[in-house]
Amino acid sequence: MTDLWRSAAYRIAFTYSAAFALAIAVLGASVYLAADAAFRHQLDTGIAEEMTDLARTYRTGGLDGVRAAIDTRRSGASNAYHYALLDAAGRRVAGALDTVRPPPGWSDIRFIDPAEGEDAGRALARPIGGATLVVAIDPESLERLDAVILLLFAGAFVIVLLLGTVGALILGRYLRLKLARIGDTALAIVAGDLSQRIPIGRRGDEFDIVATSVNAMLDRIAQLLDNLQQVSSDLAHDLRTPLSRLRGSLEAALDGPSDRTTLKAALRQSDDILALFAAILRISEVEGGGIGRSMEMLDVVELASDLCETYAPAVADGGRTLTCNTIGGALVRGDRELLAQGLINLLDNAQVHTPLGTGITLTVTRQEGTVLLSVEDDGPGVPATDRIRIVRRFVRLEESRSRPGNGLGLNLVAAIAALHRGRLVIEDNRPGLRAMLVLPAP
Repeated sequence: MTDLWRSAAYRIAFTYSAAFALAIAVLGASVYLAADAAFRHQLDTGIAEEMTDLARTYRTGGLDGVRAAIDTRRSGASNAYHYALLDAAGRRVAGALDTVRPPPGWSDIRFIDPAEGEDAGRALARPIGGATLVVAIDPESLERLDAVILLLFAGAFVIVLLLGTVGALILGRYLRLKLARIGDTALAIVAGDLSQRIPIGRRGDEFDIVATSVNAMLDRIAQLLDNLQQVSSDLAHDLRTPLSRLRGSLEAALDGPSDRTTLKAALRQSDDILALFAAILRISEVEGGGIGRSMEMLDVVELASDLCETYAPAVADGGRTLTCNTIGGALVRGDRELLAQGLINLLDNAQVHTPLGTGITLTVTRQEGTVLLSVEDDGPGVPATDRIRIVRRFVRLEESRSRPGNGLGLNLVAAIAALHRGRLVIEDNRPGLRAMLVLPAP
């Protein structure tokens, strides 16, 4: 029992059961007292009616008429009342009620029952013609009825206690199992198994809502840990080459005559490293919500048109074409600088990873409560197996890594989309590739 009481689930269940049992006890006691009072009032009413009838007989027939009426009532088999007519000295001159003369009015008396001996009764006394008329009743029937009510109530209360105890055990076990699943999952995660999740039932109750929220939090934590592990591994891999080159340039500058070309190469390599760290910091700030908190309503059609006008000459100089395909107007709630950064990254990817003569299109459309910002090209595209992988940090499909870049551009775009409660979708353009920002429309 001590182990059960230590459990919060069982304490809650037994407390509820005890409160329910207490409510039943209070209700039963109230019903018993109310019924007893009603029955006693009914007895008093019957005694008062008998007294009124005998007093009416006295007014018409005097004491002799009262004696005759008492004798007649005594002979009735169904009459439960007891009568006594006492003279001024307290001697009984009529009736069979053997008791001491009570004071006028209502009183509880003791009388001698021929069958049971001394017994208790309820009586009404009234002086008439120099004598005292007493009408009483033995409340034995009321006591038997009270005993039956108490017995029934006691039996019902025991049943309620048993049902409450069984219900408390079932409810406590249910709560304990639900909480144990959460605890076991937490312990498994602490032990290092990050794949564990809390089971979710079909009812959709409060436990399922909590489990869904906790699982979503665990998914987010697992994603962040994966990103951290990926960043640690890929950062070490990507920094090895530029740092080696930087060291070689510095050694060449130290060993031989320093020239501006060697120093410029070293500075350029250090700038690349700093740019890499700046990109990582930028992604971390976006994912953590450190920037972009001041969202405002903006027209992304205007934003896309400005970018097309600005970047079209540079794209043309690189041997590709950029066209803009927009609708009349599309409002979203977002950060203009971040959305512009995301589209610029997509345009840069389309230029770097496509051959000369590729056509690039920046499109803005609306579809089912969303605004779609897409950068499409008719280049070689990306295999379906790699479309999800290229969004991860430092992932580059070019094994030689001879082209500029660090594999962080699409990851930053995905972080910007998530900050705007949207998503980045990579799909086949047939031919080429379509990178699409799906943003919720206000």
